[in-house]
Amino acid sequence: MRGYRFRLHPSKMIQQKLSEQIELCRCLYNRLIEELNKAKREGRRITQRDTQALIAKLKKTEKPELNKVYSKVLQMVNHQVWSNIRALFKLKQNGKKIGKLRFKGEGWFKTLNFNQSGFRIEEKKLYLSKVGEIPIKIHRPIEGIIKGVIIKKEKSGKWFANVQAENEPQPLLCTGRAVGIDVGVNYFLTDSE
Repeated sequence: MRGYRFRLHPSKMIQQKLSEQIELCRCLYNRLIEELNKAKREGRRITQRDTQALIAKLKKTEKPELNKVYSKVLQMVNHQVWSNIRALFKLKQNGKKIGKLRFKGEGWFKTLNFNQSGFRIEEKKLYLSKVGEIPIKIHRPIEGIIKGVIIKKEKSGKWFANVQAENEPQPLLCTGRAVGIDVGVNYFLTDSE
């Protein structure tokens, strides 16, 4: 995987949509943590699949405005919660003192993760599902197949697209030459040249 970072130039209306979707993702993140804490208090075991099903339920009943956000983005919020849980668990296994997952306050959630679908880049435009088209400054060619796009708002107020592309590494041309390397005690490195 190779990452590319490109500057976005969204209109005021698109900025408002992106900000609204980031806020909805923050609310979902907090709601999922709330559900995990509730399950722990009640002694229930809850899985990632359960919280995924909860998202669909929330969209129908409790928070229908989640329908404004592309479904894969909401799934990635769930994935982020569970990745954080796994990271805390690993730290605990390594003997570190850990706390619990914290709720994200306003302004602490800054990304929309479009994984696998819901986006396309054509010429100098980035098209995002349920957002629209955004002018993008592509200052170098993207090599490989685009697998995901993460939209991020920086503290400065600027928007960026982090494009993740998968490309096959090209083998080096065969020259027929070989180099011998010796790492020793007296000298750090000696080669056959």
